[in-house]
Amino acid sequence: MSVDSQFVHKIWNDVELSRMVEGGVPFAMASDSGGSIGRVYGVYSEEAGVDVRGRFLIDPDGVIQAMEVLTPPVGRNVSETLRQIQAYQLVRKSGGTQATPSGWKPGGKVLNPNIDLVGNVWKEWNPKDVYGK
Repeated sequence: MSVDSQFVHKIWNDVELSRMVEGGVPFAMASDSGGSIGRVYGVYSEEAGVDVRGRFLIDPDGVIQAMEVLTPPVGRNVSETLRQIQAYQLVRKSGGTQATPSGWKPGGKVLNPNIDLVGNVWKEWNPKDVYGK
């Protein structure tokens, strides 16, 4: 979503994005002309008149589970966004009985939060297993 009009989005998709993604972007792009939605989420810049780059992961109950706001010169990482969505889906499906540690990837080790885990995470998970350091 941006303050750009639906017409600007169409040109951007047809002229540029479709050259990077076959068939263009596979979802509708929404327009926030005037920045009213950006103001609600705290990403509208009054000085520039634009929504800065913000990503919000909202669960089926309408609760924001994660957010990331980046200034324009820094690009986003779609793979990381998808990984986070998968992690939130796993945690939700487990009813909160599982948690994903730092560096978790789909199929990776999960933690089972309980009183015995407190002070003992190091026994269950080691960053060296993920990061090699």
